[in-house]
Amino acid sequence: MKEEFHRIKQLPPYVFEGVNQLKAKYRTKGDDIIDLGMGNPDMPTPNHITEKLIETVKKPKTNRYSASKGIIGLRKAQAAYYQRRFGVKLNPETEVVATLGSKEGFANIAQAITKPGDIILAPNPTYPIHQFGFIMSGGIIRNMPASPDEKFMISLENEVCNSYPKPKVLVLNYPSNPTCMSATLDFYKDIISFSKKHELIVLSDLAYAEIYFENNPPPSILQVQGAKNIAVEFTSLSKTYSMPGWRMGFAVGNERIISALTRVKSYLDYGAFTPIQVASAAALNGPQDCIEDIRQAYKKRRDVLVSSFGRAGWDVPSPDSTMFAWAPIPDKYKELGSLEYSKLLLQNTKVAVAPGIGFGADGEGFVRIALVENEHRIRQAAKNIKKFLLNK
Repeated sequence: MKEEFHRIKQLPPYVFEGVNQLKAKYRTKGDDIIDLGMGNPDMPTPNHITEKLIETVKKPKTNRYSASKGIIGLRKAQAAYYQRRFGVKLNPETEVVATLGSKEGFANIAQAITKPGDIILAPNPTYPIHQFGFIMSGGIIRNMPASPDEKFMISLENEVCNSYPKPKVLVLNYPSNPTCMSATLDFYKDIISFSKKHELIVLSDLAYAEIYFENNPPPSILQVQGAKNIAVEFTSLSKTYSMPGWRMGFAVGNERIISALTRVKSYLDYGAFTPIQVASAAALNGPQDCIEDIRQAYKKRRDVLVSSFGRAGWDVPSPDSTMFAWAPIPDKYKELGSLEYSKLLLQNTKVAVAPGIGFGADGEGFVRIALVENEHRIRQAAKNIKKFLLNK
């Protein structure tokens, strides 16, 4: 029984663990850690959503097993959101399934559609589940550029035309975690046209659909005519309504792929607790001004971070979407690499960031900074970092 389990052997070392262990060590000693590492939304869930949860949980029948694919009211609410936000019509019976967050949805869909040896095209750097979900299902990852531009399309054509077997799935994530890059509808049109021609399944992660700052809402790939023939898109309530621990997301789009995901899910889970599903429907159907409030809070934090870190001597590019900043390591520390720099920063400033290498080899040279502390704490982080940079 000493042999390591097969799927565990497939997983690479968890890069973030080194930083997490240091955080735990310093917290045990009583140090105050300004944690800009994990993208864990800190703002409260809007009151009308929590009130609906409380109201529903008191009803005697809501403690029973729920619907794995999502209760019909929730699926109708998600379909209505897509119609309202993107002008995309969805059938809530066959083109929408509720998932336990977009991360779990990606893992489940990898199980549903991947066989050993399938070639999966995924961006690098990217959120780890975009690659590891498929690796655990026996897929083989081929790295794609993270930028939604001509370079991406050239790389896509090269991979498809020069690979054997031919790639099966293309993963997209815009707005991107961690790079904060956004895609245009024209880019998605090119993707759908190419993918139809080469029979690629397209999976789009749109978890940050509502976290944008420049009055330029991110589009959905399903806005492209004919996209539902080959594409499925994932969204989440975690960031939109500050509901990360509720674990509520959706997959929508191609009927055949949604059916496969629904069937696999039916073997793995009973779906989210019914009161959570009811409250999630209330989030989608209820007043939406809370989304703008959350968006503006992140925008203020972004502005404070960019300006205060800049004055501290660390130039951080201003992101136009997501709840992160993707920052190059200061020049004099580049040789350390992102993991050692993150550890050094934590050791000397008690500010935690996420090393870029944790999102893929092409993330080296960067760190991801999460906007999950208030403006005062961000300014304090900048003061600590300024002292560190001046003393080195």
